[in-house]
Amino acid sequence: MQQPELAGRVALVTGAGQGIGEAVTRALVACGARVAALDWATEGVKELEAEFGADRVVAHSADVADSLAVDAVVDEVERTLGPIAILVNVAGVLRTSPVVDITDEVWDRTFAVNSTGVFNASRAVARRMSERRDGCIVTVGSNAAGVPRTSMAAYAASKAAATMFTKCLGLELARSGVRCNVVSPGSTDTAMQRGLWADEQAPQRVIDGDPATYRVGIPLGRIAEPADIADAVTFLVSDRARHITMHDLYVDGGATLRA
Repeated sequence: MQQPELAGRVALVTGAGQGIGEAVTRALVACGARVAALDWATEGVKELEAEFGADRVVAHSADVADSLAVDAVVDEVERTLGPIAILVNVAGVLRTSPVVDITDEVWDRTFAVNSTGVFNASRAVARRMSERRDGCIVTVGSNAAGVPRTSMAAYAASKAAATMFTKCLGLELARSGVRCNVVSPGSTDTAMQRGLWADEQAPQRVIDGDPATYRVGIPLGRIAEPADIADAVTFLVSDRARHITMHDLYVDGGATLRA
């Protein structure tokens, strides 16, 4: 019998407790990986550990904005599970507001998690991957990083920073064989997305688009499921994508009309 595609590989997933991070964790486990599931809130990752067993998923708690805490988790994972072959940066926050009303606290926290968090985790893992000349890093960004959105300036700017950081890291690590890519979802059925919905008609408005806010709809006619994003991630960390690096894969049903 053929072994699962990622059998024997250790993965670290941030923001693993819910939404896309949870879906990525499940997809990696299904492909044979052992996953260190990291989230600042422990409930979701502990549930995953209980469901799959500690031989498949190990829960960790840390704020990705805290570099020392992230370094400690990476050290522990490498000591207890083995060399990290896959890092998936999913942890993110979203608070909507017109630019003139964004507080310093919201701006700073958005960048601390969405941008600095990606830097902290990637730096800690990249140091080890480059020495071993092997590994894959995927950052889950957003299509908002490439298309302006009203009331989403902090989120969009932080995701754009994370996207370019990941590409620059990929360039620096390319000679060592370490690949770094981005998956950019559009509207996806998660708690974060549902937090933007004011009524039962909101999902259809997302699909149809909103000219008043200059937002294009979704040509494929549906909102993504977290598993759609996870499938893109598992492809990029697999050997099927061995010659792909510094790529930004949009998974948004065509919503950005991106060439």
